[in-house]
Amino acid sequence: MSKYMVSIHQCYSTWRIIGLKTQKLSPAPLWWLWSCNCHSGPEVVLQLKAQKGASSHEVTKRHKRERSSCQEILDHFDQQYSQELGDLWASARSVLLDPQSWQHGVMLNRFSVATDITEILQSQGFSALLPQTDVSTILCDAPLSVANSKNQAGEDSVLPPHYISKCPPNFSLHQRGSTSHTFVPDFQSEPSLALPRPSLQCYIHPYPLRFPSQAHRPGQLKQYYLLNAASLLPVLALQVRDEEKVLDLCSAPGGKALAIMQCATPARLCCNEPDPHRRDWLAKTLESFLPRSLNSRVIVSAQDGRYFGQNEAGTYDKVLVDAPCSNDRSWLYSCSSQQGEQRLKERGSLPALQAQLLRSALSAVRPGGVVVYSTCTLSSSENCAVIETVLNDCPEAEPEDLWEGIAAPLSKYFAFSPAHRGHGGETLYKLSPQAQDGSVSSYRHTLGILVVPQPGKTWGPMFLSRLRRRK
Repeated sequence: MSKYMVSIHQCYSTWRIIGLKTQKLSPAPLWWLWSCNCHSGPEVVLQLKAQKGASSHEVTKRHKRERSSCQEILDHFDQQYSQELGDLWASARSVLLDPQSWQHGVMLNRFSVATDITEILQSQGFSALLPQTDVSTILCDAPLSVANSKNQAGEDSVLPPHYISKCPPNFSLHQRGSTSHTFVPDFQSEPSLALPRPSLQCYIHPYPLRFPSQAHRPGQLKQYYLLNAASLLPVLALQVRDEEKVLDLCSAPGGKALAIMQCATPARLCCNEPDPHRRDWLAKTLESFLPRSLNSRVIVSAQDGRYFGQNEAGTYDKVLVDAPCSNDRSWLYSCSSQQGEQRLKERGSLPALQAQLLRSALSAVRPGGVVVYSTCTLSSSENCAVIETVLNDCPEAEPEDLWEGIAAPLSKYFAFSPAHRGHGGETLYKLSPQAQDGSVSSYRHTLGILVVPQPGKTWGPMFLSRLRRRK
């Protein structure tokens, strides 16, 4: 039996033990429901390829039948992305058409005790996506944004030796009792003193293993959140620090809001979502992961994001615009050709909405503040074209290069590509003198970076761009 299959069997057995010991995992045998969570990745997970015999064969056949791609969407992607991405599209296409190859991250919740989960993840070959040395670099050495761990791989480690050699230099392990704390529900005064030190911790596996989801239980905090690890990159680019005022303009279902709260303890995090059904989903997510002591800091708003900046101009230090987009992963598996055709019609109207949201965010942020724009599509018309349109309309906005701060240190895990302006190559935004003197590649880096799913690095799609409002 291969090492891969042995690892999966060990993982499956261990997860059964977790469920029996903690009774926190979903009691139903979730073999395994699929959720098209547009922005933050699935909250429930796909079936492992670990079952034997005819039952596994039947489940696999049923899974493939249920997840057949929409030909209308695929044809459209082939035409557009082969022009925009060139040679990258063929390999990205193969990943998008094979959901069982997709990787998933496990983001730990610092407000819940997760030591046992951490040890199990490490014992099964999961490793930290953000080693502490890299996190401090990405977050500009923010002193309170990094867990203070001194443990190194190989020192009282639960990680098997054959995985330690694969870890990056100075990889820090999360040891029993080192950084996880239990929230005391009745503690009300000075709640920041009761909160554990901010630390964004996400574990990933080189193979497409899926950790089981946890059921929502009123009054009980979940230990981890399952997501596409690329969705953490916009949060890292935002560089949130303690006591800042932060706006998550398109917040549902809440994964990025949770990631923000792992990075820092802001004075205010406004999670805005105008759609009532998605807002209920958002509220339930926040309830499942955040202690009640944060109720005065984390609020849910129902404003139309296009006009938010008019109502609260210059209020926030940081604003995240995780915009509604033509999500490539979920759209490719539209339920019917009719739905696929309808989505393609809607796709043309999305850039105008996205530009409105981004302009609103720039109005909501204070002078000197930062806005991060992100989507989960490869489409240049929803990515770079939106950035260029808004830069032309908003002279107070200045793009910042994310290549050195995000792409370079994390290129081991993600397949990054400079943002593409479209197959025509036209430049809509008037370049600054500095950008004009630089290369086209440097200009593309300034507009944003794109995570393109590739074999072995199946994260994304994810586009992100950072704009700073001039003082």
